[in-house]
Amino acid sequence: MPAKQPKRSRIWLNDGSCIRLRPQYPNHVWSYDFLQERTHNGRAFRILNIIDEYTRESLASHVARNIRHGDVQERLTELFCERGVPSHLRSDNGPEFTAKMLREWLSKLKIGALFIEPGSPWENGYVESFNGRMRDELLDREIFYALKEAKHLIEMWRWEYNHVRPHSSLDYKPPAPAAWIVIQEPFQSVSLT
Repeated sequence: MPAKQPKRSRIWLNDGSCIRLRPQYPNHVWSYDFLQERTHNGRAFRILNIIDEYTRESLASHVARNIRHGDVQERLTELFCERGVPSHLRSDNGPEFTAKMLREWLSKLKIGALFIEPGSPWENGYVESFNGRMRDELLDREIFYALKEAKHLIEMWRWEYNHVRPHSSLDYKPPAPAAWIVIQEPFQSVSLT
């Protein structure tokens, strides 16, 4: 018989409230995390995935051989210019996310950094679920012969994930069209005359 698994404590407080901040609107909470994969020749590359927890939309998948905190900051800057600044960013405690320079920059922008407890990936469930889908539906099925090929195929899969693939948590609709409707609605009522 297999050994009995120890019980895990919940992320709930005694009064029933949750420790984890739940997303309440688009751009409220973004999550980001890394995946690692290898090209055919055995050379490793990393994928920085950034998602909006409320809309479940994949905002970016940055692919490179090495990704440091400066690269994370650069990609976040591009997203902030495109989509606006989120209220909070959730991540694990990796050195790319806890670097002093990055934390100070986020603080200046008044973005709350939400770090999960070490060894508790379920606290960052939205991006972990996205990473699992990417691994199951793309990375475990493809052989990448070059980094450029990996970038192209990952971006194609990300577009399909956002615009075509149904999500059970969104009544079997893709996340991107809903995200654009929510974001664009306030601007449609503005008169240009």
